Amino acid sequence: MEERHVGPLTFRLDLSQPLYEQILRQMSSAVARGEIALGEKIPSVRELAQALKINPNTVMHAYKEMEHVGLTETRRGQGTFITTSQERVNQFRTELAKKVIEEFLEKMDSLGYTWGDIEQYVSQYKGGRVR
Repeated sequence: MEERHVGPLTFRLDLSQPLYEQILRQMSSAVARGEIALGEKIPSVRELAQALKINPNTVMHAYKEMEHVGLTETRRGQGTFITTSQERVNQFRTELAKKVIEEFLEKMDSLGYTWGDIEQYVSQYKGGRVR
């Protein structure tokens, strides 16, 4: 897995996985964690593609998806910016949390764990892990 720094952002790219999905996931997570400020300008498609040494169309695909979900906005002649809506970021964080929980519960269910088992494991492992 390669690690590349682009301004304040760090990307870890696994060339065996779809790159646009990795860029989308890593940038969206950075927004959700507050590592990219509301209203902050993000690198242009060309800048990010050159820094990551990937095709600009790959970056464009990720940027379009981020705009589609409301995390970014494109200002003609100025570039792409993170949304200024804290409400939208909070909504995205909630959606992300729900998705992670659903995936976790589905996986635990497929492994044959009961709700009681899951509660027990979560309570054992939560100590010091959640802020």
